[in-house]
Parts: sequence; structure tokens; C-alpha cells
Amino acid sequence: MTPVVTDLPLTPNPRRQVLRGLGLLGLGTAVTSCAPGALNLAQLTGMPGASVDAAILNFALNLEYLEAAFYLAATGRLAELQGVGGNAEIRLPAGRQAVPFAVADVRDFANELASDEIAHVKFLIQTVTALGGTPIARPALDLSGAFDAAGRAASGGKIQGFNPFLNDLLFLHGAYIFEDVGVSAYKGAAPLINDDRPGGVLEQAAGILAAEGYHAGAIRSMLYERRNEEAAAGLTVAQVTKAISDFRDLADGPKDRDQGVTEPIRAGDANIVLSDQNAVAYSRLPREVLNIVYLAPGARRGGFFPSGVNGLIQ
Repeated sequence: MTPVVTDLPLTPNPRRQVLRGLGLLGLGTAVTSCAPGALNLAQLTGMPGASVDAAILNFALNLEYLEAAFYLAATGRLAELQGVGGNAEIRLPAGRQAVPFAVADVRDFANELASDEIAHVKFLIQTVTALGGTPIARPALDLSGAFDAAGRAASGGKIQGFNPFLNDLLFLHGAYIFEDVGVSAYKGAAPLINDDRPGGVLEQAAGILAAEGYHAGAIRSMLYERRNEEAAAGLTVAQVTKAISDFRDLADGPKDRDQGVTEPIRAGDANIVLSDQNAVAYSRLPREVLNIVYLAPGARRGGFFPSGVNGLIQ
């Protein structure tokens, strides 16, 4: 992949400037209501456009590191992440090296996900560098206790010891936790990006958003096909996906409540596409994303990032 090069001065775009201003205002509001100062917006205001874009992509890079680590570990390919962004700790369930896939289609898709996400990591590193920024180091990641905590929180304590590395179905639930958040995070970042030239940062970020959307749709489709199967603790796939959706809603404010795979807007439909009543995908600002991945509103670290994320936006 060729990194985005922004060595030419950017032409101010009034529409982009207005949207960016609104986006920064929204970020400030979210921070004030959840954890004052948590996003360090003062460090972004007044910065050159390319530097702001690099900071936004670095925030996204935290999430791509997380997804890449999960899928590579699930497919027994974690060595591919060795040395990429450093060698910070990645916590895995004891004794589990990879998912013992029983369904070939799920195994093959998991490998595609792993390849896509490590490609996103490397592409973002190249692009941040091309923007004149310094790519963040990979933060410490928890793919063990954080899943257990997420399962307990989403189910009111009914699901204990949730481990997405045990089998195909639990793996799909683990992927379901991440992919919807990735789609909304990239969409929420769009108004903050300065470089909207053809082939620029915004177009490339939109391309990653599209890839994440394909991932999320495929995962939700696979889960919908198995919606009536028991997933864990006597709960069906439909019930667990709804519980995860409702937990995300509690963590980040009213966004996607009742958005499991069987809660459509129109009765009788499936709910493969996570969107509002206008069939528009949701947006999440960085603070809202952090509330989910930290598993607690206003937290500065925890959950899947035990030491917090890296970069200016945190």
C-alpha cells in the first residue's frame, strides 16, 4: 500500500472547517460530561492540518492494533505482529493459542480479518509517517480479562469467563464487540479530518471505514444465521448480541440500544446493518469509543487497554 503524502499545502475548505469545528465542539461536550480534559483537545487546536490528521489516525491506530492482535491470535498468527509498533504486552487466556475452528467458512473469514487488520496497522503507520507525524507505539492489550469483564457487564453477571478463543461461535461474538465500534469510530472522525483532496486522508479513512463495514456486516450475518442457538449461560445468540449492544449504549450514551442482530426497525426484518432510522451508520466521537473499550464511562484506562491508549487523543 502507498501511504498518503501531504507534502503540498492544503487549500482551506470552508465546509470542512465548519464540520471540523462542530466535531471539536462535540468532542469537548463529550469530555465535559464524562471526564474533563480526557481528550487533551487543547493540543489539537491551532495545530497544522496535517498534524491534526496524524493525531486522528494515531487514535485509530490504537483500535487497529487491538483488532489485529485479536484476529491474529485467534488464527494462530500472532507472530506477524511481533515488533510491529513495539512489543508491549498482549494478554491472552491461559493455555489458548488459537481458536479450534470447526467451521471452515468461519476459519477462512477469520484469516481474512487477520490479514486486513494487520494491513490497516501497517498502512496507518506509513500514512502517519508521511504526514510528518510519529506513529504511536502499540499499547498494552488485554484479550483475556477484558472479554470476561465485558461478558459479565453485558449480561448482568450471567455470562462468566467469556472466552472468544474457545470456539467459532464465541469468536464471532468477540469480533461483534469490536467491528461495530470500528465503523462508528471512523465515521465519527470524518468531520475532524482536514485533508479531503482526492486520494487524501479523508478518502483513505473512508476506505478503511468501508472495509470495517464489510467486516461488521459479515459477522452480524453469521450471528443472525445462528440467532436461536445457545451462546452462553442459557442465552441465545440473539439475546447476547442485544445485551452487548445495550452495554455499548450505556457506556457511550444513547447510540445503538436494541441493535442486536434481531432488533430491526421494521418488524420481520433481520438487523444485519447497524444504523439509525434513516439507514445511516452511527458515529462515535473518541471519548465515546474509549468509554466502550475501557468498559467504563469516563475511564482513562482499563478494559482492552489496561494502560490506556497512546497518542494525543486519549
